Amino acid sequence: MVRNHYAVTDSTATTDPSTSSGHRIGLLVGDGIGHEIVPATRRVVDAAVAAAGGPAIDWVPLPIGADAIATHGTPLPQSTLDALADLDAWILGPHDNASYPEPFRSELTPGGRIRKQFDLYANIRPAKALPGVRAVVPNMDLVIVRENTEGLYADRNMAVGSGEFMPTPDVALAVGVFTRAACERIAHIAFGLAARRRRRVTIVHKANVLSMTTGLFRDVCRDVGAQYHGIAVDDEHVDAMAAHLVRHGGDYDVVVTENMFGDILSDLAGELAGSLGTAGSINASATKAMAQAAHGAAPDIAGRNRANPTALFLSAAMLLDRIATTGDLPYLQRAAHRIEHAVEETIASGVATADLGGQASTAEFTEIVLARTRLR
Repeated sequence: MVRNHYAVTDSTATTDPSTSSGHRIGLLVGDGIGHEIVPATRRVVDAAVAAAGGPAIDWVPLPIGADAIATHGTPLPQSTLDALADLDAWILGPHDNASYPEPFRSELTPGGRIRKQFDLYANIRPAKALPGVRAVVPNMDLVIVRENTEGLYADRNMAVGSGEFMPTPDVALAVGVFTRAACERIAHIAFGLAARRRRRVTIVHKANVLSMTTGLFRDVCRDVGAQYHGIAVDDEHVDAMAAHLVRHGGDYDVVVTENMFGDILSDLAGELAGSLGTAGSINASATKAMAQAAHGAAPDIAGRNRANPTALFLSAAMLLDRIATTGDLPYLQRAAHRIEHAVEETIASGVATADLGGQASTAEFTEIVLARTRLR
């Protein structure tokens, strides 16, 4: 099995292992099923780290979401942001901002504000078909590397306020921004990841129509790719790429693209690989990383012991792997491998939550993953 290290590094970032706080991890429960899957993830991480021979994680619980509105009058207190500034890693549960009272419902989500505050420019989303999960593309094993700070998502393109505006009540406009610097840094992440995988990068764009904006993205990624010898590079228009993922998604390795295209394609790839319930992800900069499952808060099943914690388990494993690589903490890499193997073996054995066709509750699934994590 190909091992992936989800480190996000650049030439200006340095890490001093003697002062690293890689074992301190923030914990933000969020809303909905976050109250079930985040504590479950904490238990699995603790078990994996102990089994890997490492010191216990120093968890830093922080308020966010509806609970924070009740206690602090805002879904993202300044005290939470201040605490995150002192951490290099944290786990974020899903948020249900649609249920927040105004004005919070109409504001940028807590996760979005955190991404913007800490310039978490790389959203790394694997899509891998797991044994025991029915998949449209059973041999899919790719990673979508999504530029996370600009592109065609207007909420990330202005220093103040949104990139959407209405000059008249009948006309709505949005600003798309592409800069060479942002394109270069995300391209380096994609090619660095491909060098540790199957050595192929596919650049996704729409340069036949958006020739200056996504054309710049394509051309800069090609220029960066020329610096990485032995890595195959090709490119696809985003609409063609969607079709290719359905027809032969198993042929792809690392896919790099702009913000909105990456959001759409990663959700598609997650479903083609079996379910968004198994789709982990991290949002990262050169110095900070946030584990966040690709799915939402699922308020319809919250509190019913039916949620699937797989995606957040795998997101946490990615986070540990990333900390291990950037902070010289090999026991965390061993812990990450334990979590991945335990999840895969549990599902392959036929134990799964209802969304994957199984009968296990959240608690039952978690207990079996815990047992497998400790045994390996």
